[in-house]
Amino acid sequence: MSSPRPESQPEQQQTPPGTLGEMTPKPDHGEESYRGSGKLAGKKAVITGGDSGIGRAVAIAFAREGADILISYLSEHEDARDTAKYVEEAGRTCVLVPGDLSDRAHAKTIIPRAVEEFGRVDILVNNAAFQMTHESLDEISDEEWDHTLATNLTAMFVLCKDAIPHMQPGAAIINSSSVNSDMPSPSLAPYAMTKAGIANFTASLAQMYAGKGIRANSVAPGPVWTPLIPATMPPEKVANFGEQVPMGRAAQPAELAPVYVLLAGDEASYVSGARIAVTGGNPIL
Repeated sequence: MSSPRPESQPEQQQTPPGTLGEMTPKPDHGEESYRGSGKLAGKKAVITGGDSGIGRAVAIAFAREGADILISYLSEHEDARDTAKYVEEAGRTCVLVPGDLSDRAHAKTIIPRAVEEFGRVDILVNNAAFQMTHESLDEISDEEWDHTLATNLTAMFVLCKDAIPHMQPGAAIINSSSVNSDMPSPSLAPYAMTKAGIANFTASLAQMYAGKGIRANSVAPGPVWTPLIPATMPPEKVANFGEQVPMGRAAQPAELAPVYVLLAGDEASYVSGARIAVTGGNPIL
C-alpha cells in the first residue's frame, strides 16, 4: 500500500460516538486497497469497536486474511452493517453485537456469544474506547470519569478474563493503547491514563499466560482519522488534527491494520509483551 496523501480535514463536529457518514473526508479503512494472503485462515476473532475507525480496518483485513469475526459496537448500526458487508464479501462470517461495553453485564455477553457462534476465540482485539477533550479537571464529571474507565479498562479486563479459557496455544490478545500512554495530552487526561493502564495490563498478561501459549501485545496509535475525533474534539482542533507529528498528518485507519494482522498471526509467534508504535514518527519509550 502506497503512503496516502489525504486531503486535510475541515472544521467539523459530531455528537458522540460519531458516524462515518458525517465525516469529511471519508477515512480509508482499506476497503479498496487491502489484499489478504491467508495469514489468519480459519481463525476466529472478536473485535470491539469494529464498526468504524481502526476496528473496521482491522475487521476488513482479518476477514481478507481468512478469519471469521464477531464485532462488538455501541449503536452505529449503519456503519456496523457496512463493515459486515466487507467481511462477508471476503467469504467470512460476521456476527454483529450492539451494546454499551461500559455496562459490565453487556460486556459479559460478548465472549459467550463468540463461543456460541465459533466454538472458540483465537484472537481478541480490545479496541473500543471513549474520550472527551477538557481543559481542566473541573470540566470532567464523576460520571464521565467512571464511564471512561468502564469503557476503556474494565471492559478490556472482562473480555480478556472471559476469553482466555476459550483460547488455545497460539491465540493472541491485542489491546489498543495510544501514544498518550507515553506522551499524555493534558486535554485528554482520563483517556490518556486508561491508555497507559492498557499498555501496563497487556504487559502483565503477556507474562502471566506465556506458559499457556497465549500472546498479548498492545498497539499505540498516534493520531488516526476516525469518527471519535470530530465527536470528541472542538472543531478548530479537528481541522489541525495530526499536524503535530513528524509526518505532519493523521493516519488513515488502513495504515494501522497490518500491525494488528502481524500480531494476530502465527508469524509473530515470539512477539508478546510488546507495545507497537504507529505514530507518524513520535517515539514511545
